[in-house]
Amino acid sequence: MSPREAAPAPSAAAQASGTDALDASFAARSRFWSRVGTVESDVLTHLISPQFTGGPAWPTTRQAYRIVRRADGTLVLATDGLSDPFDDGGDTNGYGMEIFVQCADLPPEQAGTPGEITALRDGWMFALLSHIAGIVATNEGIVPMLDRYDGLLSMELPGVSQSHPIASQVPSRFVTADDALGVLIGGPAPDFPTMINDMPVSPVRMVPIVLLTAGELGEVRAGDQTTRVTLAEALAKQPYTHLKRDSLV
Repeated sequence: MSPREAAPAPSAAAQASGTDALDASFAARSRFWSRVGTVESDVLTHLISPQFTGGPAWPTTRQAYRIVRRADGTLVLATDGLSDPFDDGGDTNGYGMEIFVQCADLPPEQAGTPGEITALRDGWMFALLSHIAGIVATNEGIVPMLDRYDGLLSMELPGVSQSHPIASQVPSRFVTADDALGVLIGGPAPDFPTMINDMPVSPVRMVPIVLLTAGELGEVRAGDQTTRVTLAEALAKQPYTHLKRDSLV
């Protein structure tokens, strides 16, 4: 069994220290996102933590998503808790990472207005990000894998037509003939830093999730790591955060 599975109950002092680290982690992420845009005071979360119903476990039972509205109209949705310190301590800030997705042309009825986040709960961004967050949590983070592949991974999500938000809100050119949605994980890099170095336990990486069109995913399927890198470099020269962008393939 892993130390987290078999750890003894923490002392009162350790619990207090853990609470301080948790609060400091939340504050550091808040500072980070406040430099990117206007951070909504409310977060998206679950009525019941998924790990209580058999879902993947995050470092704590808190599984939240932060909303950031940028000056140019871009909306950022980011996990907020994958980098929380573990309930039973440890020498890292959780899984050492958070993930986020940006969209620069989200329709108003999906983006909501400042102070109103309800529409985002039923949107494709939340459906996509929460699914990938579950995969990240199941693997207890993917920082070592990102490091192994020069900070850039790809993933495809099969059966996306079963997700009503994705099927109804994401343009069909992003979905393959065999009903999959592809993403790059780790690139292209955004126009802001992607490290939080002032976390209380260890630095945390902020990892972008970028949608691929069906044609671009086809290239990734047929290629290798060089293909992913070339694609990320090409996307960086395009308005890749737009749903209405042209496919590179």
